[in-house]
Amino acid sequence: MLASGRGSNFLALHRAAAQGRIPVRLVGVFSDRPAAPVLAHARDQGIPAVALSPRDYPDRLAFDRALLARVAAVQPDLIVCAGYMRIIDGTVLAPLVGRMINIHPSLLPRHRGLHTHRRALEAGDREHGASVHVVTAELDGGPVIAQAVVPVLPGDDEQRLAERVLAREHPLLVASVGALATGAVRWSDGRLWCGEAPLDAPLRLDADDRLVRP
Repeated sequence: MLASGRGSNFLALHRAAAQGRIPVRLVGVFSDRPAAPVLAHARDQGIPAVALSPRDYPDRLAFDRALLARVAAVQPDLIVCAGYMRIIDGTVLAPLVGRMINIHPSLLPRHRGLHTHRRALEAGDREHGASVHVVTAELDGGPVIAQAVVPVLPGDDEQRLAERVLAREHPLLVASVGALATGAVRWSDGRLWCGEAPLDAPLRLDADDRLVRP
């Protein structure tokens, strides 16, 4: 996992794995912020945690190469970006496409980038949510695996909307990683597949925290 912040998605994934709800083993957490709380959470669970500071490298490319080399050393089958706040250089990403996913707090392709909750409110959106997508060189532009939808309610502000989205982010990420781990969703021939059919529209997280076709 790559993360820059508090690690709530890490804790959700770790809990699901520890309870046997998804067949995965977390082998490392990596961050660009040495003080990120997610690192302490990982170490508390006995999971290797590594932080590199971008200030110690001459440019973004050098940093990304160094960090991803550390990631490669633990030989992950899947790399999960959850609150990782840096854009990774496209040349470094190229060999990883299909093996790296990101969770983003909007219903992509709407509201790529930052401040998604504010922008959803300013746009007058009636629905908002979160998306899990394949990471590509295009910012928040890779194929979307699955989404969780929440209503935008009268009187919402950024904080209330963010809390409602986060509550669905956790089961969305768990379900998406589980689907990839079991092969229910897979990357093949440069595209996503669900079962034997191409995944032409994102799966949706239902009320029972299962991924279903829309």
